This record gives sequence, structure tokens and C-alpha cells, in this order.
Amino acid sequence: MNTRILTMLAVGGLLTATAACGAQSLDADDSGTAASAPAVVLDQAPAEEKAADVINAITPDQELAAKAPASLKSGGLKVVSSIGYPPMELYASDGKTPIGFDPALARAIARKLGVKVTITDEEFNSQIPGVLTGRYDFVISSMSDTPERQGQVTFVDYVQAGAALLVKKGNPAGITGPGDVCGKTVSVVDNGSSMELAESYDAACKKDGKPAVDILKFPGDTEAMLQVGNGRAQASVTDYVVAAYKAADPKLDMEAISLDGTASPWGIGMKPDNKELIDSVKGALDSLIKSGEYGGLLKAWNLDPLAVESAVVNGGK
Repeated sequence: MNTRILTMLAVGGLLTATAACGAQSLDADDSGTAASAPAVVLDQAPAEEKAADVINAITPDQELAAKAPASLKSGGLKVVSSIGYPPMELYASDGKTPIGFDPALARAIARKLGVKVTITDEEFNSQIPGVLTGRYDFVISSMSDTPERQGQVTFVDYVQAGAALLVKKGNPAGITGPGDVCGKTVSVVDNGSSMELAESYDAACKKDGKPAVDILKFPGDTEAMLQVGNGRAQASVTDYVVAAYKAADPKLDMEAISLDGTASPWGIGMKPDNKELIDSVKGALDSLIKSGEYGGLLKAWNLDPLAVESAVVNGGK
């Protein structure tokens, strides 16, 4: 995959940056505490970013900005992600501008720290090596925080993501959880975690003396989802973020039901010895959570159930 480095600048470019609509400078603080620092016109979110209004309203936390690593102040925050997993990461209609919850949070963190940001698209397996070599400051790419990965990077966990059932709008089959799929037809992606969940539900139904689950297996999420739309299946098991993205499309006429007990943390990965950066990112995320801006980002992408109450370091077990 070719690397695409995308720098989100305020509309109008450098010639009009200081006058750009909604641009926020570190010098804009009423207290004047940053008056002696060089002016930084913060990046505006892309127009197609659903959380653009939330992002563009975020102003720097002057205390966090003062403590941010010098490399961020001079060169901006360098972020790596793998674009192509909506609604977490996807491209805008121009095919080159990253949007989605992960880019939105990266932009929000950058604005909270009072720095600019670049987001680079890399193949998933190249992301941690890129962080460890210093090419990127952090990776945010729907990456599960696991003990194995903690041996390479330090995570600041930003969501709790799990599985979900995708059902028809209005839930005519009355499915609210695993116990309701006994005797029903469920579609899944073959040879994945969704299939394993469906098989565990089938086993539980049989153990309880209830009708078995009829499991339909398909090579991809789209094929599995279509079975719910055409009535062949009453539900489809998939990742919650995928189900939420589909449910947000009114043309599909579906809704997502989060499956309790399946969630685990996804983290922002950084080089373990970069303590200053880890503290800055954790502080920025906590600030966004406390202000409600984090919740606004989640709501914009229909991902409210993924919310965490605070920024936790290496919470994956």
C-alpha cells in the first residue's frame, strides 16, 4: 500500500490561515498565557467529517500545551492509521482525506495540545514498527490493547469495543441478546470471531434444551448483512462498530444491539520510553472526556456505547 501523508490545514492555506474561519491560535487564549509563544493556527476538520463542528470548537488546554513534547510543537503530531474500516477510519469522497472516529480523535487530541497533525495511511502490520522507529508519534487504528502488544508499545485506551447483533429496524423478531436467537437464523462472516460467538450461542441454546441456532456463513460482512435485509436471517453477528455504521444509514433500515460481555479496550499505541508523549495524550483524552467533547465525537459517528470514563494506560488483559 502506498503511504499517503495527509496534512489537514485550515481552508485558505498559509496566506489566509490567520484569518481562516474558525481557526484557533494558541494566542487566542483570553488570559494571554501563550502570548509569548509563536502563533499556531490549528487544523480544521475536513468538511465531510461528521464530528467537524465538535473538533473545530476545541481550544487548546494551555497547561497541557505547555507540557507537550517539543517535537510536537515544532513538527506537529505524526499519526499513523489504516484507512478502510468505517466508521473508525475511512476516506472522504476525494479518496485521500481520512475521516472517521479515529482521525477525529487524533485531530481533537492535537487541538487540545495546541499542535498541528498529520495522518498517514499504513498497512496495519507496519504501524507499530513505524512508532518504534520514531517515524510516527502514535498509532490509532482500531487496535486492540493486548498483553502481547503491550510488550512493544504503551497504550492509552480510548474506547471499549465489542460485538453486536444487526437486526431490522424496529426489531420485529424481538431479539435483545444471545438468549433470543435460539430457533432463529443468524448470519455471520465465516471463520471469524462473529462465527465463534454464534456457535457459542448455539451451544448454549442446545444445552438449555432450546431450539438450535441456524448459522449462515458468508465471506464478508456485506453478504452477511444482506441476509437480514432480505429476511433470510433474523440477525447478523458482527463488530459493534460495523453494526453501528450500518444502522446509521437510513437506507438500510436496520439497528444495532450491543452484546454485553464482548467489549475489550482499543488503544492509542506509543513508544514506551516516550513518557512525555504518553502523559500528554492521556491528559488530552481525559480533558476531552471531562469536557464532553469526546462524547460529542462518539455521538457524531453513532458510537456512544464505546465510551470510556477515563483514559487508562495498558488496560488490556
